[in-house]
Amino acid sequence: MIQRSFLRSLQSATRPSQSLRLASRSRSISTSPLRIPALSTVQQVPARRWYSQTQEAKADATAEAQADAQGLGDKASGAAAPEQDAAQKQIELKDKEVIELKDRLMRQVAEYRNLQDQTKREVQAAKDFALQRFAKDLLESVDNLDRALSAVEAGKLEGESANKDLVTLHSGLRMVEQILMTTLKKHGMERFDPAETAEKFDPNKMEATFQAPQQGKEDGSVFLTQQKGFTLNGRVLRAAKVGIVRNS
Repeated sequence: MIQRSFLRSLQSATRPSQSLRLASRSRSISTSPLRIPALSTVQQVPARRWYSQTQEAKADATAEAQADAQGLGDKASGAAAPEQDAAQKQIELKDKEVIELKDRLMRQVAEYRNLQDQTKREVQAAKDFALQRFAKDLLESVDNLDRALSAVEAGKLEGESANKDLVTLHSGLRMVEQILMTTLKKHGMERFDPAETAEKFDPNKMEATFQAPQQGKEDGSVFLTQQKGFTLNGRVLRAAKVGIVRNS
């Protein structure tokens, strides 16, 4: 009991001191101004920190995605590079084949056209000179007809001494000759007499049989035709045999 009474006395002695402490604390709190941080600043700090963190996270994520995409692109490009090289080589080979085939085609077309032109020329030449042998066989007959007409003197065909039968025969032969020469001309065969036009000697068309001086005529010109010449489509069928002037 003594102990209990002693403890109660101690508790009662200590209680006023605690109340005094509480009173002093309350006074100090009432006298000192309260410092409460602004609401805006308190709210802004975590907001700013959260925004910066999210931006950094997004930037990191995009950088990682870009790196992954670049890595995938590099892998894809590395895998596609051999295929592209092979395709490019095939395209180059095809281009070369196309060029070679085009060159061959152009050459074949040119050869075919040349063959066509050559064939046309040969066919035309065959047509032009198909009568060459036949025309050569006719030359002697034409020459004999010309000799027969030139053998009759002009005095015997005119005047009182003219023989009517001879005149009729001569005119008939002349008509036959004209018709024959017209027919031969239609087929490209023509007769020429260098002495009629006093042509210069041409070795491609004429054959000189002799030379003789002729007054008033130029050296090298034809003054006499022994045998008339013939051409077939511009080609000499037979050269004319002529006499050439040589005064010197």
